[in-house]
Amino acid sequence: MHGGPNARSAVLTIAVPAPPDLARQVAAALAEDVGGGDLTAALIPPAKTGRATVITREPTIVCGIPYVEETFRQLGGAAAVTWSATEGAAAAAGQPLFRLEGNARSMLTGERTALNFLQLLCGTASAAHTYAKLLEGTSCRLLDTRKTLPGLRTAQKYAVRVGGGQNHRMGLFDGVLIKENHIMAAGSIGAAVSAAKRSSGVPVEVEVENLEQLREAINAGADIAMLDNFSLDRMREGVALNAAAGKPLKIEASGGIDLKAIRAIADTGVDFISVGGITKHVHAADLSMRFEWAA
Repeated sequence: MHGGPNARSAVLTIAVPAPPDLARQVAAALAEDVGGGDLTAALIPPAKTGRATVITREPTIVCGIPYVEETFRQLGGAAAVTWSATEGAAAAAGQPLFRLEGNARSMLTGERTALNFLQLLCGTASAAHTYAKLLEGTSCRLLDTRKTLPGLRTAQKYAVRVGGGQNHRMGLFDGVLIKENHIMAAGSIGAAVSAAKRSSGVPVEVEVENLEQLREAINAGADIAMLDNFSLDRMREGVALNAAAGKPLKIEASGGIDLKAIRAIADTGVDFISVGGITKHVHAADLSMRFEWAA
């Protein structure tokens, strides 16, 4: 991963609360995988025990500890998890992340669900970390988007926070984002913002495609303007236009932003940069579970 985490990266000093639907997500994942029972694990003597170690084969930001623990808790707690890594810490290739010890059937049944969560969330947190590191020294902050894996939005948005990013709206219910079709249906940016302000009670953001629309968003009293696919020069002009008006709104840059472009965009003075790729194009961390069985 370009610009990926390394062993010298800082550990998060502020704990990120786990999502409230974590247990439900884990239950759904186990139901999907185990169904009516693990037919293969049933071949193993019920009293057989063992231990296993999970390592990472590549540098990663550790994320997903609560999901792994919840997986084995829901399987009855017959396999104990002991961590040698910390949520939000950078792990080097070859580093052990956790040790699992206990009932062999439980370990084998929970292995894939636990690793699926851990690999996905480490990958998401690592991507967020890579982008967020490039914004250090600026006042700009990294945002995620709604481009998440279906059913795992809260988990991925949790991982973004662990990696050093911030969450945009969680869904359609906790923020208004007025786009081209909304503007056309409402008649104007002013009419759309006015209607949103009257009815929603949540932050109102307007996606703008040019400086004239930005001016309309400012005049309409929007809280945030999203500059959609603006050039660097146009972004600077937009930031200056907002400053001249007394900075009545925050400015977000969006649209195909990658690692090569993000720092230059931050240096234009925008407040936020949203990157859908940190959750949409996630690279699952390469992890391995190594078993040792009791005689």
